[in-house]
Amino acid sequence: MADIIFGRRPVLEALKAGHPIEKILIQHGTHGSGIISIYKTAKQNGIPIAQASKQRFLDLVKDRVTQGVIALVGSVSYVGVEDILEISKRRNEPPFILILDEIEDPHNLGALIRTGECAGIHGVVIPKHHAAAISETVMKTSAGAAAHLAIARVPNVVQTLEELKRRNVWIVGTESGGEKLYSQVDYRMPVGVVVGSEGKGIRRLVKERCDFLVSIPLFGRTESLNASVAGGVILFEAARQRHQPAR
Repeated sequence: MADIIFGRRPVLEALKAGHPIEKILIQHGTHGSGIISIYKTAKQNGIPIAQASKQRFLDLVKDRVTQGVIALVGSVSYVGVEDILEISKRRNEPPFILILDEIEDPHNLGALIRTGECAGIHGVVIPKHHAAAISETVMKTSAGAAAHLAIARVPNVVQTLEELKRRNVWIVGTESGGEKLYSQVDYRMPVGVVVGSEGKGIRRLVKERCDFLVSIPLFGRTESLNASVAGGVILFEAARQRHQPAR
């Protein structure tokens, strides 16, 4: 279950501090400058806001004074990118990291985390803004994998990719018009696999930091794969290569 922050000032400060807020609830009929600030800051951070009834508030916090505002905060503890790299060192394996660029659908996020964990990745990188956080829906969709996998929530994906490249991690991005087929890359090296958002794909600045852009051939009439399916295809090709016996 998510933790709860209530009250206008505590919620606003939590937003400014970058807490992993899943959703903000505003009680019907609540107004004021503090509410306007919460709406504005939440929108800037890509955090959804929903109107809720008085009964919904009572169900969540009983008779506590909320000032008409509740923030639902994810209970997952995030790590740093350095912690993910440390996991690869402990396993004596080259880094294998999944980087998600503004995946907004929590079901896709949960599916990608589950697939990544099954493929043996060392961790996942997700953005703080304009992307789904680790919520109850994500936990359920991931079949609990989100609780067993290192997840870093970063303020800037582009800067994170640049840091990984300085650490000799090669970046492979998924792109429908990629210059290589997904199976033509050597994933046995230190690698980060980038999966873009639903519909939009990888953002331009993220794409420019990729060492390889790879595509998955399609043989039907549909123009693209779901983000979680495309990620799964590439992650398991990487896993296949990484677990092949050395020749």
